[in-house]
Amino acid sequence: MDLSEFATRYIVKPGAKPDLSKIDADEIKWVPPRHRHRGERIFERLRDEIQALQKVLYAENKHRILIILQAMDTGGKDGCVKHVFSRVDPQGIFVKSFKKPSSDDLSHDFLWRVHPHVPGNGEIVVFNRSHYEDIIAVRVKKLRGEDVWKKRYQHIIDFEKMLSDEGTTIIKFYLHISLEEQKTRLLSRLQLPEKHWKLNPEDLKDRALWSEFMNAYEDVLAKTSTPNAPWFVVPANRKWYRNLVVAQLVVETLRNLHMEFPKPKWDPKQINVV
Repeated sequence: MDLSEFATRYIVKPGAKPDLSKIDADEIKWVPPRHRHRGERIFERLRDEIQALQKVLYAENKHRILIILQAMDTGGKDGCVKHVFSRVDPQGIFVKSFKKPSSDDLSHDFLWRVHPHVPGNGEIVVFNRSHYEDIIAVRVKKLRGEDVWKKRYQHIIDFEKMLSDEGTTIIKFYLHISLEEQKTRLLSRLQLPEKHWKLNPEDLKDRALWSEFMNAYEDVLAKTSTPNAPWFVVPANRKWYRNLVVAQLVVETLRNLHMEFPKPKWDPKQINVV
């Protein structure tokens, strides 16, 4: 992947372990202070470009795009999908949310429920949470022993390498919010009746394990960011900047595919519509 200065700032280099406590979730590096309106104008142009590039992706029917979103509760995964991809033709994009595994899921290997949802030619698929929960949640909540979840780093690397070798472009985002911002968002859900449906008391149990989750994410980012499936840590306290960063990186990824509309196998000059 060719990286711009923008992408270089947020990518996790293979083998490099990020310290999430030292990454500013409030950062607005690429937009001058007090110029949010400028960032929003840039974002509008990026959404238009995503729309245009997706049309070529769909028409060319050659490339496959898998976008993985991970975050702590209230991290903004749903909002990111809603805003960044709002102009994409619904025929060409699919969003799959991975919730708590069912009993059927648990009776198979952990990648069994994931593989059927990867993209085909001409498609963009967004995973809202993903197979990474089978390391992170399993590790922090002690659902399985270390002898199980530690092996899954390599299983995932091999799985994503296979997808990449078969023609899938993979880009992974960790939406990074602070503990304080999460509190603000949880209180908003508690105080507004129309947001009660978003609040799960289980979220508060996870919040009490914040440090353990950060340690787990740092290990995942360090061990599974690869040249063919890189992780990007996106400052996500400011929702508009989160959307801007993700949109910019998606656009850069699509541009780098150098896609073209397919040329017809017939001569347009010989067609007469009467």
